[in-house]
Amino acid sequence: MAKLITAEDAAAMVKDGMTLMFGGFLACGTPLNIVDAIVKSGAKNLTIIGNDTGYPDKGVGKLVANKQVKKVIASHIGTNQCTIDLMNAKEMEVEICPQGTLAERIRCGGAGLGGVLTPTGLGTIVAEGKPVINIDGKDFLLEKPLHADIAFLSASIGDKSGNLVYRGTTQNFNPMMATAADVVVAEIDNLVEVGEIAPENVKTQNILVDYIVKHS
Repeated sequence: MAKLITAEDAAAMVKDGMTLMFGGFLACGTPLNIVDAIVKSGAKNLTIIGNDTGYPDKGVGKLVANKQVKKVIASHIGTNQCTIDLMNAKEMEVEICPQGTLAERIRCGGAGLGGVLTPTGLGTIVAEGKPVINIDGKDFLLEKPLHADIAFLSASIGDKSGNLVYRGTTQNFNPMMATAADVVVAEIDNLVEVGEIAPENVKTQNILVDYIVKHS
């Protein structure tokens, strides 16, 4: 199966009401062309999962600013005033999840685990409505796994079969999200031929990647 598609093809996969994961940290390591294409597509009532909501004019924050998102699951939202305003107006649900817990919940979703036990968030609003499990006299929150219909990743280098390499902090959340979605689409900065990437440098294997988009 040919994996190379356009950003517009990727956006066309997004249907109203879907749950989407986006890799990256404050738009670094986020597939920007795909985000722009989804904005143009007008898909709405989306649930987005990621470290943050970027900025109003960059990254997944564009989807928030365009009011295409019904729910956000993220570790912080402070760089996007649109997210804050929509949350305060009760026009969009925001679930704040501690960053390490968010990463573990995604990992659990990819590994088929039932959740992660963590003391982080005990005694705070993070714990509201969540099971507390006592183990050997210590309380832990049960944080349930996260899974998405589509995960959109960004990679510095990728080959035509979908093997991916991330430079520096662009790796944030991308590898684990590749395991936790029904469909995985990677936007690649530098597309190379199969065999040009040393096997030991591959961070996400091609078996996890369904489609690739060449970053323009």
